Amino acid sequence: MTNWPYARSTAFWVRAISPALGGALTQAEVNEILSADSATRNGVGLFLDLVRVPPSGTWERRRADVYALAEDWVGPEDATEAQGLEHLVRRYLTGFGPARPDEIASWAGVTKPDVSEALEGIELRRFKDEQGKELVDLPRLPLPDGDTPAPVRFLPVWDATLLAHARRTQILPEKYRSRVFNTRTPHSVNTFLVDGQVAGTWKHEKGSVKVEPFGRLPKGARSELDDEAERLAELHS
Repeated sequence: MTNWPYARSTAFWVRAISPALGGALTQAEVNEILSADSATRNGVGLFLDLVRVPPSGTWERRRADVYALAEDWVGPEDATEAQGLEHLVRRYLTGFGPARPDEIASWAGVTKPDVSEALEGIELRRFKDEQGKELVDLPRLPLPDGDTPAPVRFLPVWDATLLAHARRTQILPEKYRSRVFNTRTPHSVNTFLVDGQVAGTWKHEKGSVKVEPFGRLPKGARSELDDEAERLAELHS
């Protein structure tokens, strides 16, 4: 059984030592401070809110094992639940709007009534989708014309636009979903977009980006794809 008094005391030491180490600790440093069984290490999370921070989870450092105090990164501890939900809704719309309220709820893991309540306190733009259902968005955010061409884009593993909550966007054709998400690749794969939809996969090897289309590409798309692949390879170098 977890030693809860010990977990509380070690949470105090994590909080005390973190500023001295630049405000962040690696998993190994946290374990060294706690020097206890895994159950106690896990129990500390009940008494101390931590978040994963850079440089972990980057191209150069894939392991996401650098932690910092949530209060230093997320905001004040005195924020209310309603304020937190409103902030979450605003951030979703900034990244994915216009959207339906039920899509926001699905992404955030909360109920639609909770999202609707949060939306009541936010100034919104309102639209209708192809099915006549309401879409909401924040004012003054860029919104391209319907006939704006979609450029070729490369997406990384776990890109949020491919997840189930974003199916309405039709970025990932259902006929390709099993090639991107399956039991062997639950985390997805690197994909590229042509005309706004997933059209194949890519990988970086030996200094260049290799693309593997799922089928025949539209006329002119290959040269645009190759140009974007060269720019992505430069980013990796």
